[in-house]
Amino acid sequence: MATEDAKSPEKEKLLPRLRRKYAWLDHLIRANDAFTERYGNHYAAAITYFSVLSLFPLLMVGFSITAIVLRGNTAVLNQIRDGITSSAPAGLGDFLNSIVNAALTAGAGTGILGLVLALYSGIGWMTNLRDALTAQWGQEKRQLPLVSTTLKDLLRLAGLGLALAISFGLTAAGSGIGQVLLELVGLENESWAVFLLRLATIVLGLLANTLVFLWVIARLPREKVSARSAIKGAVMAAIGFEVLKQVTTVYLGFVTNSPSTVLFGPILGLLFFANLVSRFLLFVTAWTATAKENMVTVVEPPPPAIIRPRIAVERPRFPFSATAGAFSAGALLGWFGRRRR
Repeated sequence: MATEDAKSPEKEKLLPRLRRKYAWLDHLIRANDAFTERYGNHYAAAITYFSVLSLFPLLMVGFSITAIVLRGNTAVLNQIRDGITSSAPAGLGDFLNSIVNAALTAGAGTGILGLVLALYSGIGWMTNLRDALTAQWGQEKRQLPLVSTTLKDLLRLAGLGLALAISFGLTAAGSGIGQVLLELVGLENESWAVFLLRLATIVLGLLANTLVFLWVIARLPREKVSARSAIKGAVMAAIGFEVLKQVTTVYLGFVTNSPSTVLFGPILGLLFFANLVSRFLLFVTAWTATAKENMVTVVEPPPPAIIRPRIAVERPRFPFSATAGAFSAGALLGWFGRRRR
């Protein structure tokens, strides 16, 4: 027992030693503590709910507007659709493709009701997302005017939709243009050329995702933060997003093998993927916010000084030697006076 008691303090000191030795581990633990203290899981659940709720109406309205603007240009529409389906996990591609096809078919027939539903769910999603990112940056939630805040959230929603459309379009166009170039030079059957094309498509997709995540992490919080400090977090989010896609693909493979869950497999997969991405995005934001260059050390002010005047009256004090000297001098003078008489 004595040996175990002696070792227990050493075990307790192991983590602080590792944190001092490895800066990345200390940063990771700080990020996890901040994510937990700032209710990251609760915000991720809210984002997941509004993501699933607003997905269909937003896609309907977005592609209806796109179909009107790009009327007759089916090649661009197909590229954007392919970009969306390729950016999703393999098990969700068909599900999203059916939603996009329904939106393209509806066109202008979406109607006022669909637009209102999309605006309501989309603003709710954007509001929760901005509040969650603001909390992970450690910014205080302030009371903001309802009308101006709603308009800003609507503009941010439109900006994010445009950024995602550009990202999907770049990813799909990069693959399509690369394939056309290979066919022009006669290398479409060469394995090394096809490999390089796939590698370039992956790099282009990562770059497009990095730009989107950079905008989300640095510009969506209520108080803007430096884009320079969010670059590492955006790169980490883009790479992690691809990893989460593979994890969701494996999960959907297990789900769809069960006859009882085949019907709800895409919905479960969408919920699972949205929750994973939401948690990961908020954790990456907390990781970015807890970097040393972004941490603000708050120094508590000293307690107020209390000035109490004290008046002390001291009696004059003479040292013993001075008193004795004066007494001796007086006695000597008295002796001289008596002799003169």
